[in-house]
Amino acid sequence: MTKLTRLLEHNERFARTFVPTALGVPTAPVLVVTCLDHRVDPAITLGLQLGDAPVIRNTGGRVTQAVIDDVAYLAFLAEQLFGGQGATDTLFEVAVIHHTQCGTAFLADPNFRKRAAEATGLSEGTLEASAVADPSATVKADVERLLTSPLLSPKVSVSGHVYDLATGRVTTTIDARYP
Repeated sequence: MTKLTRLLEHNERFARTFVPTALGVPTAPVLVVTCLDHRVDPAITLGLQLGDAPVIRNTGGRVTQAVIDDVAYLAFLAEQLFGGQGATDTLFEVAVIHHTQCGTAFLADPNFRKRAAEATGLSEGTLEASAVADPSATVKADVERLLTSPLLSPKVSVSGHVYDLATGRVTTTIDARYP
């Protein structure tokens, strides 16, 4: 028995009633960017089901170059495959969601950050940039980073939100905007 055994048993139950879905437009025209923290699951907090929306999860839910690259590719793919299916002026919305009590807040401490850099091989600058001590401020910065990227399609909007771990509520801090 491994630590994954219980989850694999759950997968067996899931697979018994699974019905494959063809590639198509997601039910919710939203791409969620959020933290990989196990307390932050957009399927649960936003009520997403399989096929509803793509989700990118990373440390802090930060908009990194890799996230920008993924959004650019997904916009290209959506335009190529589904451009004629719906409103011609929009593809989808990127919802950037940061959260309170994020473990990356520890990276604001220089001593912690230095030890983390030594342990991970990541630069202190990279680690400092990923810290989410004030999710309202960092989500604003990440929305702006995405909106100002030359790779962002003008048919993709971006919004910012904060998930409060104490209440379970997601609050919109920046309404959807286009580049």
